[in-house]
Amino acid sequence: MRPDTPAENVDHTAEAARLERTAGLYPEDAEALLLRAAAHLELSGDRPTATTLYDRLLSSPDGLENPHLVRALKASNLWEYGHEAEARAIIDGVRGASPKDPAPWVIVAESLESHDELEAAHETFTEAVHRLLTDVEEPPYATHPLLFGRHRVRRMLGKTHDEWDALADSVHSLPITLDELHDPKRVWSLGSENPAELEAEILRLRAELGAYREALSRPFPVAILHWPAAELTELLEAYPSLSTEYPSHADHLVSIEQSLRELSSSGTPNLGIVTGTVPSYEAFAASELSSPTDPTLLPQYATTLAARGRAVAWPPQQGAACWCGSGRTYGECHGHRA
Repeated sequence: MRPDTPAENVDHTAEAARLERTAGLYPEDAEALLLRAAAHLELSGDRPTATTLYDRLLSSPDGLENPHLVRALKASNLWEYGHEAEARAIIDGVRGASPKDPAPWVIVAESLESHDELEAAHETFTEAVHRLLTDVEEPPYATHPLLFGRHRVRRMLGKTHDEWDALADSVHSLPITLDELHDPKRVWSLGSENPAELEAEILRLRAELGAYREALSRPFPVAILHWPAAELTELLEAYPSLSTEYPSHADHLVSIEQSLRELSSSGTPNLGIVTGTVPSYEAFAASELSSPTDPTLLPQYATTLAARGRAVAWPPQQGAACWCGSGRTYGECHGHRA
């Protein structure tokens, strides 16, 4: 389903069932696929079944890549159909765990905001930006909703601008300012007979629609393919002709970081890294009726992994482990600048 498909043209129950079947075929991608299935169930109004899916993920014996995200989504869903006490307990747990991924923070803060818990939402947004963006030179794209959400809640609370609001303004790219978009006294003028008021409101709505479309147009990052040392060795032993693409593992790692920095400096947002395995790559080549020796398959394989939710955002958050698997922090490893 295209992300811009009108909701009235989507059978959300059928789409959820399709994604569950796909998760059975690709167990390594079950987490991302079942989260999408749960989202469709929520949109269909079947929130109890969505909760069942979240519980199924949380009870997975293999563990999850992002359990805090699943818990945050479960809490938000529970609150929407009357389970406020349980939702609040889960939200407190997510905040206490202090995840390094911005998505759980955004979900729990917006859940609080949507239920008029503005002070709690403000505390959550503020805690998140302090933990994830302190001493960060350039806020990653994934953290922008934290800054925008905090700005919005502060406007509703009547708070004056601070340094984080200024940072939100600096990464906001739409023609309508954040102050205007988040103005709590904003007059909804679509029923007005004043042409000037009507035109001003249409401009605001267009700006908001542009922001939503921009977010929906990024279902997965622009991803670079990463091979761990053992996987690369196995790949080159099986397909020696690919050594022209990968002269050595060290060169491969340097090339990844350089490519991502070049993309970032050129203004490309929402960058990520996907990690390949030889069996997965061979299966992908077979599905494309092609040979694994074809180097043009490599970027296609990376895009497919990203589309299945396998991408890790780049650059890593402050203090997070480096993407290369060295065990050191990103700042000590590939994030180090001479």
